[in-house]
Amino acid sequence: MSTPTSPESPPPVRLAVVDDDPLVRAGLALMLGGADRIELVGEGADGTEAVALVDRTHPDVVLMDIRMPGMDGLAATEELRRRPGAPEVIVLTTFHADEQVLRAIRAGAAGFVLKDTPPAQIVEAVLRVAAGEPVLSPAVTRRLMARAAGAPADDRQDRRTRARQRFAELGEREQDVASAVGRGSSNAEIAAALHLSVATVKTHVSRILARLDLNNRVQIALLVHDAGLLHEDEDGARDGRLR
Repeated sequence: MSTPTSPESPPPVRLAVVDDDPLVRAGLALMLGGADRIELVGEGADGTEAVALVDRTHPDVVLMDIRMPGMDGLAATEELRRRPGAPEVIVLTTFHADEQVLRAIRAGAAGFVLKDTPPAQIVEAVLRVAAGEPVLSPAVTRRLMARAAGAPADDRQDRRTRARQRFAELGEREQDVASAVGRGSSNAEIAAALHLSVATVKTHVSRILARLDLNNRVQIALLVHDAGLLHEDEDGARDGRLR
């Protein structure tokens, strides 16, 4: 059920729900289909259906279960996010720091919500992602970073080398902003710390995303973490810049 709009109100967020459990899917559809500012445009039971559903209904946001038979939510997220005009993806999971969640974030998911999240918070997450805000708190981001740090040493070193090469493509002020994003700071906090306006910070973030071909702030944070730039005394990195 969609919400009527006035000429002054924005159109509702077009949402698709994908989960292999029909009871979970029905519950989400019932809850989200009746929410203000959300229009449920379709449902799918696995990743293959998700891709076809997006082609058919063109949602703004996909709420995607990560563990499904056939094409799982991770593969579907990777497939969708490679496309021009891709919808935002919110991963549904029962785990706080599942390795698959980390991979989904690297693939371009805008965040995740737990399946036992209260309905009002899931609605808020959908609206936030549609507005361009990732659904990951600094605490959750740090937990995911810790999982990334647990990778084998060779993988971490290769990832660090690649991340530093990409980070070096940014200007000094962009490096400052990217590092602050990596620490989980909001635009307002970054603006205050760097003596910039919030609008200027937003411009820098947009340029960082475009220059590095990233999807969202969480991917910026992961790049900063991979580059080893969150500790002042680590391998020549100080105050979040390469030396």
